[in-house]
Amino acid sequence: MLSLDLHPIFRNNRDIELALRQFLFRANHSGERVVEIIPGKGSGRLKARVLAFLDQKHIRRLYVRREVDAGNTGRILIYFQ
Repeated sequence: MLSLDLHPIFRNNRDIELALRQFLFRANHSGERVVEIIPGKGSGRLKARVLAFLDQKHIRRLYVRREVDAGNTGRILIYFQ
């Protein structure tokens, strides 16, 4: 399973968006069915930023659905076809 850990770049908005965009395009083209993004638990601001990014109309077209892992709220699962 492909994974993107955002802990090392959590302070830089531009780096976060670039990392998310590159990761989703790579995951979409790799044929993986499920990938994970790890924003961490913390205050929840990074997770909210990631979810807002994923909900953008042009990004939403890349994947089938997304969910916050019920057992680990610091992990977001992205499902592709």
